Order: sequence, then structure tokens, then C-alpha cells
Amino acid sequence: MPSSRKIILKHVMSGICTKMNRTKQLPSDLMETPLNRCLNTFDITLLGVGHMVGAGIYVLTGTVTKEIAGPGIILSFLLAGLASLLSALCYAEFGTRVPKAGSAYVYTYISIGEFWAFVIGWNIILEHMIGAASVARAWSGYVDSLFGNIISNTTISVTGQMHEELLSKYPDFLAFTVCLVYSLLLAVGVKGSTIVNSLFTLVNLMVMALVIVVGFIYADESNWTEQKGGFFPFGMGGVMAGAATCFYAFVGFDSIATSGEEAKTPSFSIPIATVLSMGIVTLGYVLVVSALTLLVPYYDIDPNAALPSAFNKVGITWVQYAVSIGAICGMTTTLFGSLFSLPRCMYAMATDGLLFSFLGNVNTKTQIPLTNLVISGLFSAIIALVFDLEKLVEFMSIGTLLAYTIVSASVIILRYRPSFETTVTKPQLALTPTSESSSSTSDTTPVSEIINLTGTLRLQYSWLGPVFGNREPGSVVTGSVFVYTIFSCALCILLQVTINGLWWTIVLACFFLIIMGGCLLVIVAHHQNTTGLRFKVPLVPLIPAISILCNIEFMIHLNYLTWLRFFVWMILGMLVYFLYGIHHSKEGDSNSSYSILMTSSEAIKEKWGSTTRINIKGALTRRKTSTSDRAAIIDEEDTPE
Repeated sequence: MPSSRKIILKHVMSGICTKMNRTKQLPSDLMETPLNRCLNTFDITLLGVGHMVGAGIYVLTGTVTKEIAGPGIILSFLLAGLASLLSALCYAEFGTRVPKAGSAYVYTYISIGEFWAFVIGWNIILEHMIGAASVARAWSGYVDSLFGNIISNTTISVTGQMHEELLSKYPDFLAFTVCLVYSLLLAVGVKGSTIVNSLFTLVNLMVMALVIVVGFIYADESNWTEQKGGFFPFGMGGVMAGAATCFYAFVGFDSIATSGEEAKTPSFSIPIATVLSMGIVTLGYVLVVSALTLLVPYYDIDPNAALPSAFNKVGITWVQYAVSIGAICGMTTTLFGSLFSLPRCMYAMATDGLLFSFLGNVNTKTQIPLTNLVISGLFSAIIALVFDLEKLVEFMSIGTLLAYTIVSASVIILRYRPSFETTVTKPQLALTPTSESSSSTSDTTPVSEIINLTGTLRLQYSWLGPVFGNREPGSVVTGSVFVYTIFSCALCILLQVTINGLWWTIVLACFFLIIMGGCLLVIVAHHQNTTGLRFKVPLVPLIPAISILCNIEFMIHLNYLTWLRFFVWMILGMLVYFLYGIHHSKEGDSNSSYSILMTSSEAIKEKWGSTTRINIKGALTRRKTSTSDRAAIIDEEDTPE
């Protein structure tokens, strides 16, 4: 093989790992954006509430109550809300750090690296696309049921049934139309569309309040007694299984973080909106299911129309009409949230060069990524038209949980990374073990001289110095987070597949827990960075660590076919990344040795493989801004023997 080809191939291959791990550099002005910063805290709060309170309250509650948890669904929603809150707090901290569109994708790009950021962004795209399609399908089904299934029966009589396993029973033209109509609504501009979303959300909340009040007025406490099955008819196992299912009713708070680039004061609005929306939604879910299970016995609940049928059974028929209005408004706002977030994630990835550049265009009049909105709305409509969403909804959840896991890990990593500066004066450094011997001389050090302690060992953990003391600040914490995540996966898999009573499984689980606890101890032993944050996750690293463990546990419970579909989707994503994204990333070195060799006049004029040593040397030495990788080429080829 000719020498020049060896050089190029060597540098291309050796730089792949570096490219995959490069992180996004933040601009000097984080508030600068081509998007329209017009959303206040009220708008963003209702955006998050609307995205979460939709199909979950009107569709999910009936199935979980009757078939999984019974009245214990109250605890299921509390547990699911707590697990979601842990991830939501991590999103809120990042929203104050990085007020940019892209949510978990941007956060991962800044803290972990480009490859994992692309993985998260690629899955977020699928999450919101399937999320929009599934809600459109639920919206269509609910309207169809109000008219006695006349829409579905008419469609089947005209088109016939589709008998493929992954396809739906019939093409849902109403769901297709709904996706397109709401995409057009979003195209008018972010402020106008959020006003409509806020109105629908307020109507939905008023309907929920009506359900709660009327439900408690007609409540029958005997529905929670042993005569009618008790409060835990399926045991605590049913409560936990219900919590895993109810967790997906809280998916949607990431739309709050996605709006960071359009918020007027993101450092204030994002955390406040996150906490408020999670509180409102959790309280609403708990009170609604409490009223539902007190109104009728859990085994009499209709899983397809839980609330309307429950009020019909007790003779309050007028409430079902209000519930129908609330259901339509709730599912509308959930659909709005998915279609709002999807084009902005595509925009963030495109502006970073990881997706095709035309997806980064912003319409100058409406100040939204209009092309992305059209594409995302059309693809969501096609999915809603032909696919069986019951099989795809679980597929959507795996990407969501993966994003939550990495964002939680990223919070820990950035808290201990020196790049987000936390500093102390040099006289304070005299308290550390390495400087105690020179304390007498440090007293004369000027106060203005600053030393960064972030990511270094604390004084009380100096006994760890022989092992971790000489490492680069922050690197030990990053490694500990990685090890903690790996052993969390191992623990969850062990608990999922183990047979109760085997002594070795207990010993192995204890070993995993000891390793995980050791990782947290190592993290706590380092100096943390909390300066400049208007909102920060409390009890770091404990809360993000619990969030990581909960999310992994939910992922392990997913069906194996979901993992298979996930890997298929990821194969498509890897093709996009390695064939396009890695070469067009804005974080790449535009003057790399590869680009210089391929853009030099010699490389253009001569055939591949025929470039001589003299041509390579000339192409390189004519460049005055030589980088370290180019110096390696010169050293290898031109050093005299």
C-alpha cells in the first residue's frame, strides 16, 4: 500500500475515538438564538402539564387499576411520580446551565461526548415521533367511541382490514389528519401556539377538578375494604408493576427543557416550571384515581373508558360529557407537546452538524424550524395512519429511559468537572494535605491568585490520595459514574432473572451493592462545583444515582422484542452518524491532517495512492497553522534516519 494512503488511513482511524468523545463547546452568550424568546414561566409550566396529563389519565388509569394494581394504583402513581421527579430535577439543573433547545441531547453533548449525544438525540426523535402518533391514535379512538365506532366501521367497510402483525387493524385517517392539523397550528409561531395549549390545559385541569370533587362526594369507602378486594388486591407486586406502567404517564417533562431556547428567563423559568408541573401532575393523578376507586369497585372499572363508565354506574351521566371534553383537550395538549419538542431536537442536532444542514434552518418570520415541523408532522401522521401503536409505545419508552439515565449521570459528571469553575483563594489551599508543609509561605500569597479545587480530593478523604490523588480533576468521578452504571445494570438483571432462595444470588447482589456504594463514596470524596447555579439538584450524587438505578430497573422490565427493535433503530442511526454526522460536526477540527491532505492541490490533481512524500510535505509545510496530529505525520515521514 502506498505510503500516503497509510498515512491518511492511520490518522482517520486513530481520530475516530477522539471525534466520538469530543464535547460541545458553549458559546460565550448562551442567550443568543435565532428562535423567539417569548415564553414565560406560566407558559412553560402549562406546556409541561399539558404534555404529561393526556392519554395517561383517561386511558392508562382504567387498565392499570383493573388488571394490575387495584386501588393500590394510588401508591403506584406516587412511586412513579417520585422516580420521575428525580430525573426531572436533573433536567431542571441542566436547563439553568444550558438554556438551549435539544434537551437531553445537548446536555449529553456537553458533559459526556458526541457519540452518546447522537445516540440520545436519535432516540429522542423516535420517542417524540411515536409519542405524537400514539396520542393521535388515542385521540381518534376516543372520538370514534363517542360516535358509536362509526368512523372505524366505515373505514373498514371501505378499505378492508390489514392483517400484518405490526400494522393496525385499519388505516386511521382521522389520526393522520389530526397530526397534520396540529403541525399547522404550531407553524403559526411559538407564542400563539402556546396560548392555545395553555387554554386546552386549563380546561383539562378544570375537568379533572370536577371529577375529583364529584367523585369524593359520591365516594363509597367500602370499595377499599376486604369485602370488595381490599386496597392491595394484587399485593405489593401489583403496586410495583403498576408503578412501572404509570411511569410513562409522566413522560413529557422534557418538553420543558426543550423550550429553554425560547424562554425569556430560562435560569428561573425552567426549574420552577419543572417542579410545579411535576407537583400538579402527580397530585392530579393521585386524586383522580382515588376518586375513581372510591366511586366503584376496582373490578367493575371499564379499562377502555374508566371515568365515564364509573360515573354512569352511579347514575351521574352528565359528568361523562365533561370527561369527554377533558379527554379531548388532554390528548390534544399531549400531542402538542410531542410535536413541539420533535422539530427543536432535530434543529439542535442539525446546527451541531450531526444531522443534515437544511434541518437547522429557522424561518425568519415565525422564528421556528419550519422545515423540521413539516417533516416531523408528516412522519408522525404516517406512523399514526398505518401502525399498531400498542406495539410501538413500549418501543418509545426505551429511548426515554436511556435519555433520563444519561442526563442523571451527566449531572454528577458536570458537578465535579473543573470547566464549570469553582475557585478558592490560595491561602485556603494551605488546608489541603499537599500544602500543609508550605503553609508558612502561603500566607504571603496574593489573594487574587486563584486555584481551582473542583474534582480534587477533599481534606477528610486524604487517605484516598495514594489511589486517586494524582488523577486529572474530574476523571475519577467520571470513571466512578461509569462503574456505578455498569453495576446497576448487573444488579437489575440479577434481580430480574434470579430464582429466589439461591444463596449465591444474595451474595452476588450484596457484592454489586458494595461496589455501587464504593463508587458513591469516591464521588463524595471530591470537591463539588455549585457556583453560579440558580437551581441545583439536592443531595448530589445520591439523587441522580437513585434516578439512574430506577431508570435502569424500568428498562430491564421491557420486552426483549423492544430491545431488538431498539438495536435496529440504532443501526440506522449509526449509519447516519458515521457516514455523515462525524464528518460534519461543528466541533470537528476543520484543519485536520485528513482535510488538508484531501484538499491540497496535489491530492486533487493526482490519483488516490499516488501522492508522493514530497507532495505531502509540501502540502503540510504550506499550512502555517499546523496542529499536533500534523506534526506527527511530519515526524514519521520526514525525520532523517
